[in-house]
Amino acid sequence: MASCLGLYIDNSLIKYAKISKDKDNIKVESYGVKFYESSDLEKTIKQIIEETFSYKTPISVNIAEETYEYFNMYALLSKKDMPKAIKTEFESYCADKGYNPNVFETKYALVENPDDKENLKVIHISENKIDLNKQSQLFQGYKLEGMYPISMSIANLAQFENKENCLIVNIEDKTSITTVINKTIEDVKTLDIGNGDILQKIKAKENSYSKAYQIEKETTIYTSEADDLEMNGDNYLEQIMPTLYDIVGQVRKIINETTTKIDKVYLTGTASLINNIDLYFEEYLENVKCEVLKPYFIKITPEINIKDYIEVNSAISIALMNLNVGITGMNFKQKNFAEQLKNALKVDINPDKKGKEKKLAGNLFTNDLSMPLDNTEKALLRVTAALLILFVVYSCFAALINTQMTSKDEEARNSIASTNAQIQLANTDNEKVKTKINEYSEMIENLQEINEKIAETNQVKKAIPNLLTALMSGMPEDVQITSIENTSGRTIKIVAQSTDYEQIGFFKAKIKTDNILASDTVQSTAPQKSNGVITVEIEGELP
Repeated sequence: MASCLGLYIDNSLIKYAKISKDKDNIKVESYGVKFYESSDLEKTIKQIIEETFSYKTPISVNIAEETYEYFNMYALLSKKDMPKAIKTEFESYCADKGYNPNVFETKYALVENPDDKENLKVIHISENKIDLNKQSQLFQGYKLEGMYPISMSIANLAQFENKENCLIVNIEDKTSITTVINKTIEDVKTLDIGNGDILQKIKAKENSYSKAYQIEKETTIYTSEADDLEMNGDNYLEQIMPTLYDIVGQVRKIINETTTKIDKVYLTGTASLINNIDLYFEEYLENVKCEVLKPYFIKITPEINIKDYIEVNSAISIALMNLNVGITGMNFKQKNFAEQLKNALKVDINPDKKGKEKKLAGNLFTNDLSMPLDNTEKALLRVTAALLILFVVYSCFAALINTQMTSKDEEARNSIASTNAQIQLANTDNEKVKTKINEYSEMIENLQEINEKIAETNQVKKAIPNLLTALMSGMPEDVQITSIENTSGRTIKIVAQSTDYEQIGFFKAKIKTDNILASDTVQSTAPQKSNGVITVEIEGELP
């Protein structure tokens, strides 16, 4: 039975799952989440390996900073020419961006292009070799066998129906959106926003990453149909909803831009543990069913808390990749010299020829030279002679090249001396140019400061009438604005009063969601009740 320990390493936490597979039977043997400080990452990995007894178990891990590019390739290219053509296309892309293509490890997947039958779509994935090496160093002494992009592995957890088109939205520290059309991954989008933003906001309030994680898991989103929306100080929706709103907006944009109709949206990652998140997405994505992604091989019973498995979805999908489940050719693990040598020297022994094996052992490992050489020994002698000849030829070539290198080195020294003299002259001219540049830069900065002051003044003049108009539009009937004050720069302070807490809360939410004031700057005082009238101060910057 094959097994693998999958690790999904995120900012400040590691999700792990040890998976075993026997034919089509998949079992999760152990799983969990651990938090770590940056200085304790190796120690935490060691702890997970010890607790799961995975000292000799193959390990697979996610890569962290991969990038995705998309190329079109002529569909009739031969299998031999296709890799060369893709490599050339990537080198051209790097030249345009000013990158060195040799610093990247690359993989790719080919998919049919429904809009252009003559061309294939190439999903090209690249990762910096230095980053891969740093991550590999964390697993020295362990059996690291796989390094995979999570966006290409997360689809392993779903059993798609025929002709089902869906999006898999994986909301971890950052968010990835994988488009699956008719059981084939056709596109990957990565967003810089994600669950990391949510946890950081809650952590700033609670001063604990693990506590913020637990709070998020226990939070419930109230949809428009809910009647018990709370606006008290124990509610963390203010830290959660802005990020989810941005993500659902990006998902809706992808659905609208996709030529193929999307039937379903699967939600996974840490944020998928928030209660009712599927209902929240479904409310915004009209006519698209949304559900939390559950591993298809886990049988839901009263004894099993499926949410515990959903929590480590990313780690499970990474482990499955190393067990030959999902798309092939996505392993970014670079084999070291010892592994390459081991593969090169690997010999397949025919178990039906035990007598010959014993004879071979006698010829090679005893001093009995009277025994005749068999075909294997003759082949070994020929290989030894060929290697010896190759060594002599190599030595001759090395000596010749060394002589030529000495001559070229002398020529290079003379050329360098001449070049240095020219560089000295160029440096003198460069200093003069820099002096002029500094003078012009000061003049430009002065002009920019004047222009910025003028622009800011004009913008504030226009923004205040717009603010008043926005406040009047759809303002709750039971809320009265008693004062509006421009306290400093673009900062506005609004004092409002009402006899109903709910109306005050609705008014505050409207200012945020309608972006009447910039949502990330809006702050409010605790509501004060006096003589039946509730008063609150809301402050924020003009958008």
